[in-house]
Amino acid sequence: MSLDLGLPALERAEPRLMRAEPLLTMSGISKRFGNVRALRNVDAKVYPGEVMGIVGESGSGKSTLLRMMNLEDTPDTGDYTLRLPGRENENLFDLARYERRMLCARHIGIVYQNPHLGLLMKHSSSGNVAERLLIAGERSFDVLRDKAREALDASEFPLDRMDARPIELSGGMQQRVQLAKAIALEPALLLLDEPTTGLDVSVQALVLDTLKRLQRDRKITMVLVSHDLGVIRTMADRVMVMRHGEVVEQGLADQVFQDPQHAYTQQLVHAKL
Repeated sequence: MSLDLGLPALERAEPRLMRAEPLLTMSGISKRFGNVRALRNVDAKVYPGEVMGIVGESGSGKSTLLRMMNLEDTPDTGDYTLRLPGRENENLFDLARYERRMLCARHIGIVYQNPHLGLLMKHSSSGNVAERLLIAGERSFDVLRDKAREALDASEFPLDRMDARPIELSGGMQQRVQLAKAIALEPALLLLDEPTTGLDVSVQALVLDTLKRLQRDRKITMVLVSHDLGVIRTMADRVMVMRHGEVVEQGLADQVFQDPQHAYTQQLVHAKL
């Protein structure tokens, strides 16, 4: 059984071994927006160095859950811990807004589906990366410039365009600026919300290849949200399948895709065959 993503073949890395203790733990996450139940009693664990894929149709709750991981929203109920020095047993939802902002700046990077959510479109690309460094406390212009250049280079952004504004760039280049901004401080956790949606197939493949290289070289722990099972299968070690705000199935990616147990997962997989 195989899923045809329609992308050029990408080298698939050997499965990464998970350590015993998860980096990220969420338990009992529930959220309503008015009469809409966005999440219901969701549990999640993500281990150091792995890529966790979250898949489901629009409205399944996957992007809402990712926003919770980025501390952009607070659930009605639930706990969220990261194994960071001094914060191993701390519920991050209890943090004040400033503490959340500083923790995310230093330890959590995010790439949004819509670059307008993650970038200042009329500032330079290097300035966008430097903004994240400034939030974390860096003030030296030379250091800001050097670190921005290093992050852009790591995201395979052409350095001769580092002073170009994102508004002048293609969608694929905008995503690379977002990625550079997200990894500039070598975060413990990288969140990716539909990072290839709307891109041409060839550009999708290049972005995914960059993500795979970064994960391999830097051992960054990633959570990847997508409605595209081909993207998830290309990237993920483990998969969570969401429907109507609930996790209906989870497991190793190959097992879930080759032998789906839940009727909804079977429907998703067969729709891609």
